[in-house]
Amino acid sequence: MDKRKIRVAITHGDTNGVGYEAILKAFGDPTMTELCTPIVYGSPKAAAYHAKALNIEIPFTVINDISEAKDDQVNMLNCFGDADIKIELGQPTSESGQAALQALDRAIEDYKKGAFDVLVTAPVCRSTIRGFQGHANYLERMLGSSEKAISILTNDNVRVALVTNNLAIRDIPETLTKQIIVEKGRLFHEALRRDLRISTPRIAVLSLNPRCGEDGALGEEEKETIAPAIEELEKQGIQAFGPYAADSYFGLGYYEHFDGTLAMYHDQGTTPFKTLAPEDGIRFTAGLPLVRTAPAHDPHFDLAGQNKLDANPMRHAIYMAIDAFRNRNNYDAPLRSPLPKLYHEKRDESEKARFRSKEQPKKQAPADAKETPAE
Repeated sequence: MDKRKIRVAITHGDTNGVGYEAILKAFGDPTMTELCTPIVYGSPKAAAYHAKALNIEIPFTVINDISEAKDDQVNMLNCFGDADIKIELGQPTSESGQAALQALDRAIEDYKKGAFDVLVTAPVCRSTIRGFQGHANYLERMLGSSEKAISILTNDNVRVALVTNNLAIRDIPETLTKQIIVEKGRLFHEALRRDLRISTPRIAVLSLNPRCGEDGALGEEEKETIAPAIEELEKQGIQAFGPYAADSYFGLGYYEHFDGTLAMYHDQGTTPFKTLAPEDGIRFTAGLPLVRTAPAHDPHFDLAGQNKLDANPMRHAIYMAIDAFRNRNNYDAPLRSPLPKLYHEKRDESEKARFRSKEQPKKQAPADAKETPAE
């Protein structure tokens, strides 16, 4: 991999939330531009509004096209031209949701051109964006890749992946199949190895029902779906264990003995994760060609414009995107350029005989030896 700085695209998220505060504070530290070349997809006017409300200086250099981005500065790519965006701090609106989506679409368009390396997204409010089920689902669809995405919540101590995400509880049992558990388990295993540098991951798989279904009294999914999926993962060489009841698994600290936890649905994974990692949690979308991370919090409309947000989750999201990109490249490098076979492995039997006759004459067989028929 070359020594150039990694280009990090950052979308501004919901313009009525804390996205700009997180970005402004994260890049208030000048050392951030030593780590990467940041390109913020957003609106200079919206950024100025937030900076004034927060009494924070703007560290951005405005550009109108990705080709103008330069190292050693925080590039603000204007996605809106001269258009104004109505800012209503603390209020989720259709306009603020549309502004978030417009910046994301522009970033995806530039990624398809190879213009940047990784994507970090500020929080959005799904209810203000029609048909939007989350960044992972949207990126999977818009990139048009055959690869599937998996959502992972992570920090230095806890890693939780979600089999289903952003589904109504009533829809989970029908959606949860052996196939999707195996697929997500395989994606999680690959992400742990390739992006997070864990050579032999141990993955715990949670149950769906309380007390693991209690032998069918509380549900059959553990017997009929989850246990067979774990067996299939084991057959594929993946160290998968379970199913475990979520309450005792997290409550008794069993998660500390595993490299990752595969949760069946959103709240089963996010609730304990946010309890265990309240300050530096990161959302990581793995499985796609594009590395995407985000701070693991919502737009915090209740904090918008009050200068109370901790920007560490945004900083850690940027750090992780950079690390995952490097790890992935280092992991893939030997596969892109395998060592050529040695000469003696490629030549045929006649070449071996010719070489041997020149260097070391073949011993004569004893006169009374019987010939062995060729096999």
